[in-house]
Amino acid sequence: MSDDGAEPDGVSPVLKADWFQSRWGKEDQRGNGNLMTREKVLEAAGLIKTGEIISLGMPYDASMPIAPGRAYALRMPGGPTGGPYGGKSKTIWNDEFIATEIGQIGTQMDALGHLGCMCGMRGDKTKMLFYNGNRLSEMWSPYGLKKLGIENAPPFFTRGVLFDVQGLKGRVLDVGEEIALADLKACLERQGVAEQTIRPGDAVFVRTGHGSRWYTETRTFYDGAPGIGLECARWFSSLQVCVVGADNFAVEVVPPVDPEIFHPCHQHLIMENGIHLHEGMTFEGLVEREAWVFAYLFAPLPIVGATGSPGNPIAVL
Repeated sequence: MSDDGAEPDGVSPVLKADWFQSRWGKEDQRGNGNLMTREKVLEAAGLIKTGEIISLGMPYDASMPIAPGRAYALRMPGGPTGGPYGGKSKTIWNDEFIATEIGQIGTQMDALGHLGCMCGMRGDKTKMLFYNGNRLSEMWSPYGLKKLGIENAPPFFTRGVLFDVQGLKGRVLDVGEEIALADLKACLERQGVAEQTIRPGDAVFVRTGHGSRWYTETRTFYDGAPGIGLECARWFSSLQVCVVGADNFAVEVVPPVDPEIFHPCHQHLIMENGIHLHEGMTFEGLVEREAWVFAYLFAPLPIVGATGSPGNPIAVL
């Protein structure tokens, strides 16, 4: 933001004039993760009836879709890596070495420092702004983010709600197909979930069907995807959710409706509202059981300075 606290120059049209003033205070780095309270944990725990665990994450391997410019490589240094130790036990072990953009590969949760806006001249890092008005000049280092890294996100244990748009449409949505707010509300009606039951601190998830292309259309997976539009993102933020997730790679529709406004839902949800995005998920186990409301658990890896976290989110029924 500008030195006098006024609206930044060249701000994205997606954002409100006072977007850089977090409701949680000027030092906040957690965003709507602050809604992850003890009460939300107890509420989510009350949803658990059978104890069945459903994985919402995809496996990590070299055959998964990878965004252009990113890489994933796992190597075993030696076979075995170490040992033997102990004259009698002759203990040996295996280790692995992984080289990758660990927070932005496969099933991933975005940190609040992942996406921002160039609000000034190109190259001016004092006008490259992120959640809560943080300047890239103050938060970036070659060794990781000094602010808004994923280590600031809480462990999530809250009520999850699935919007099965694929089920509503009866098909896998087309690449570039925007999900409308009416679609989301129709999902709730079809699934028997009342809109007013979605409360602050809940996590919401959208099934587009794009996840079915994970292995069958791996090379083109990142070329585009169905997803929510800005109208849906604004509705989710008005409900004060803490996480928005999907079975695509960006949560929102790609390519964007307006080619001059790239990732508007990211800017609105992450930058303006401090809402974490959970991407590359799978909901097939939930759909098979018609489990539209569930306990959602995910503990982001507290990698200091990372732009996101891999991991295996789960639903407990």
